[in-house]
Amino acid sequence: MKKLGFGLMRLPIVGGDHSNIDIEKVKEMVDVFMSKGFTYFDTAYVYHGGKSEVAFREAVVKRYPHDAYTITTKLPLFGRPDRAGMEKIFNESIERLGVDYIDYYWLHALNKDMYEYAEQVDAFGYLRELKEAGKVKHIGFSFHDGPECLEKILTEHPEMEFVQLQINYLDWEDGWVRGRRCYEVATKFVKPVIVMEPVKGGALANLPKSAAKIFDKYNPEPSYASWAIRYCASLDNVLTVLSGMSNMEQVLDNTSYMEDFQPLEDEDYKVISKVTESLKFAIPCTACRYCTDGCPMSIHIPDIFAVYNEYKRDTKKLGEMKQKYADAVKSSGMASSCIGCEQCKNHCPQNLDIPKLLNECVLELE
Repeated sequence: MKKLGFGLMRLPIVGGDHSNIDIEKVKEMVDVFMSKGFTYFDTAYVYHGGKSEVAFREAVVKRYPHDAYTITTKLPLFGRPDRAGMEKIFNESIERLGVDYIDYYWLHALNKDMYEYAEQVDAFGYLRELKEAGKVKHIGFSFHDGPECLEKILTEHPEMEFVQLQINYLDWEDGWVRGRRCYEVATKFVKPVIVMEPVKGGALANLPKSAAKIFDKYNPEPSYASWAIRYCASLDNVLTVLSGMSNMEQVLDNTSYMEDFQPLEDEDYKVISKVTESLKFAIPCTACRYCTDGCPMSIHIPDIFAVYNEYKRDTKKLGEMKQKYADAVKSSGMASSCIGCEQCKNHCPQNLDIPKLLNECVLELE
């Protein structure tokens, strides 16, 4: 397997509606991706409001034999499903994907609380049953917590074959994400790692000028995203690195350097270290959009945070940023629309206090 996977969480959309996927563009992107020898696709029951799995069916399953691709999807426990609920979710995923079996099936976004619930409803046992029945080929989980929690899960569930971790050069030593330590735990248990958020929701592809200059001075040819993806792919225990591609340009860029991947060298790491030291994001949001599903005020939280981060990098552009903010909330709720219900906070993999941060956006941008 080549070390680049197609993440289906940020697909091209029509009219600003994240559930309205541009299927024809997805087909074009898939064709280029697969023509270069890449086969791994990653989706989830909740991506694009449930439409990501359908988009995969239309773009891949109906147009390629199953032995030409590998598909991963995930079982969410956010809504506290019981056994019948888990079965319903799995069957819906099978129907949406249009497949007879799923290659990799994960428990979605485990942390301490979700793990405790997974134990209550025997979610791990359900995955084992699916594998024994041939309905899935491999089982594992995606993870958003610390190394201690990861060690507990892998100790108590050695049957898990793979772990999906958030790793990027900015979060490698981060006090919350602790990418390095989680990677080391997975490696100790001999569990191959699938990397998610290598470009930190696009933040490492759209660098502030101070960070971009460091890369440009060393080597102006590679894209900024390529540094982030190659950093993760250079780790020995990484099976593949997911990139949530939204357009053809990203597909062409990613496949250009991953088709014949060459690991980073010592000098490359020194440059990345300088970039890491220069980077500051006021809000470490990865734009996963888990927070927006179910928001009673329809606030597009990641879009607001993106404007806020850009403003904090250069506070002299307040007028320009206020206009960007106005554009971002034109068809959705404003930051001040937040009623503090905290459903977003409970779904955030980064453990952000979203209502509090939205209030900061109100003070600065409204």
